[in-house]
Amino acid sequence: MNVKIEESWKQALQAEFEKPYFAKLVSYLYSEKEKGRVIYPPGPNIFRAFELTPLQNVKVVILGQDPYHNPGQAMGLSFSVPDGIPAPPSLLNIFKEIHDDTGVEMSGSPNLEPWARQGVLLLNAILTVRAGQAASHQKIGWEEFTDAVISHISNNCNGIVFMLWGNFARSKAALINPNRHLILEAPHPSPLARGAFFGCKHFSKANNFLTFMGKKPIDWRL
Repeated sequence: MNVKIEESWKQALQAEFEKPYFAKLVSYLYSEKEKGRVIYPPGPNIFRAFELTPLQNVKVVILGQDPYHNPGQAMGLSFSVPDGIPAPPSLLNIFKEIHDDTGVEMSGSPNLEPWARQGVLLLNAILTVRAGQAASHQKIGWEEFTDAVISHISNNCNGIVFMLWGNFARSKAALINPNRHLILEAPHPSPLARGAFFGCKHFSKANNFLTFMGKKPIDWRL
C-alpha cells in the first residue's frame, strides 16, 4: 500500500502498511469522505508528526489520544494547534507547567512545530477524527498502528523519553522497555484533572535525562 509518509518511518513501518487492518483503515477513511463527512486533520497533515520528526531524530515522545475535532485546530501534532488559533485549555496547562518547572517564559504560541523539529514526536494514538465528534475514529485501526510505532521506537532506539499523561497514555507504558528508556507518567493536563498535572516536572526531567545520555536537550521556548 502506497502511504505518503517520511522515508525513515516508511521503511520502519512498511510491514504495518501491508497488514489487512491498515487496508481496512484506509478504506474506512475513504468511505467517510464519500459520505460527505469532514475529517480532521486535513489529509496532508495526518502523518505530519512523522514528517517533522524522522525516526532517527526522535528524542521525546509526547502521546495524545486523538486530534482536536473543532474547525482549524487539528494539525497532525498532539496537543498543538496552528498559529492564530487560541491555545486549548490542556495546552495552556502544559505551558504553565513548563514555566513553573524550568522558568522558561512561553510566548503563548500554540504551534508546537519547533518542538517537533528538535526531536519531540507529538504522536496521537488515533490520527484522525470526524468533525465535531471526539473519539469518533477510535477502534478503526489507528491504535494498532500507533502501538506499532511506540513498540518500534522502544525496540530500536535508545534513551528516548516517553511522556504519558492521563490513563489512556499511561496504558501504553506496557509497550516500552523501561531499561532502555525514561518513562514519565502524570495525570492529564486537562482542567478536568483539577490541576493534578502540575508539579510533574517532566520537562526538566526529560532534559536532564537527555543530557545524561549525551543528547542535546530540548529548548521548550516557543
